[in-house]
Amino acid sequence: MDEWDDGLEERKPVGADDEVNQWSGKAIAAAIEVHRRLGPGFLESVYEEAMCIEFALRGIPFVRQVPVAVSYKGHKVGTGKMDILVANCLVLELKTIEDFAPIHTAQIISYLKASGHRVGLLINFNVSVLKNGLKRIAL
Repeated sequence: MDEWDDGLEERKPVGADDEVNQWSGKAIAAAIEVHRRLGPGFLESVYEEAMCIEFALRGIPFVRQVPVAVSYKGHKVGTGKMDILVANCLVLELKTIEDFAPIHTAQIISYLKASGHRVGLLINFNVSVLKNGLKRIAL
């Protein structure tokens, strides 16, 4: 039986946020290593492949190109794809762009809502220092 936090609008198991935060830290560490080795300038698909290799080397569970059903008033109207799902709790959306735009935040929020996950990371590899290309999104 799960323990529950009190005083929250939406009840959730104790430790759920801790787990996502741990996976976020591991995913960011892996992204830093990928960026350190490759630097900016490649296509998004190159970084996605490198991230998957780094996750496998670190024993981080992940699935890539995860289909997400898009529904409208109870009817399936399409499918999106999340770049990477870490440990079935953290959505990663990888980018190689000049700078984040509102549409990139909207995209990951849509994936979070459609998939039922609560936390995601936008990671832009097209920066000189990766910490300038990280954005955490939580519902």
